[in-house]
Amino acid sequence: MFVLVGWGLALACIFGVYIAHGGNIAVILHALPFELITILGAALGAFLANNQMKVVKASLAGLGRCFKGSKYSKARYMEMMALLYDILQKARKEGLMSIEKDVEEPHNSAIFQKYSVVGSDHHVVEFITDYLRMMVSGNLNAHEIESLMDSEIETHHNEEHAAVAAIARLAGGLPAFGIVAAVLGVVNTMGSVGQPPAVLGGMIGSALVGTFLGILLAYGFVEPLGGLLEQKVEDGSKELQCIKTTLLASMQGYAPQVAVEFGRKVLYSGDRPTFAELEGHVKGKK
Repeated sequence: MFVLVGWGLALACIFGVYIAHGGNIAVILHALPFELITILGAALGAFLANNQMKVVKASLAGLGRCFKGSKYSKARYMEMMALLYDILQKARKEGLMSIEKDVEEPHNSAIFQKYSVVGSDHHVVEFITDYLRMMVSGNLNAHEIESLMDSEIETHHNEEHAAVAAIARLAGGLPAFGIVAAVLGVVNTMGSVGQPPAVLGGMIGSALVGTFLGILLAYGFVEPLGGLLEQKVEDGSKELQCIKTTLLASMQGYAPQVAVEFGRKVLYSGDRPTFAELEGHVKGKK
């Protein structure tokens, strides 16, 4: 929603001021289809040539996420930490082997089913159950698991960030493609020398629209999407870091209530529930 509002505000200010100063919008509208096809076509071709297909798919999926609200909220984090609290509490009271079935079949687990939002997120459930499985096996210590968690989170971050980098490169190339379109327009104009000045002026104006569009698309549309996607990627990594901190605290012998407090402290301040909010939510889910 805010993406569309931002774009609308940018376009209204740019073209509104242009028209208010006596600009002829007809010149831009006449050149717009040809310049857009040139710039966007060249940019798309370069984008496909510059990225592996998995990065292209991730970029398209990431752009789609930019038009949706963030799924990372205080309510989601409270649910996630309540889930961790319940499963760690069960392991503490009944022994680690008691959660083996929950770990092996999370889709049939009463604990995971109770938390539908987090429990339906495949990546989060897989991350939690993989390391709970290691805790149940008892073959790794906390330092080894922490190192493995760091490696997995880094891999996840790098995979997600590949789409961000691809979009950033696309934004960086758009002004250059705008210049290419403008140069072609100038070449076309030079081939029409001898036409009346009014005609040549219109052709030069159309050529300059290419430079204008390349810059506008880069810094008004594509780069902001890349920045927004990067923020969403950081939110996803933060959730995994919260899970990591909670599980490691449990492995080091802290009670479940203290372990989730460790995890709570990792979250960004804007999404972090207070101690009282989290405690009330955990007790209310019992």
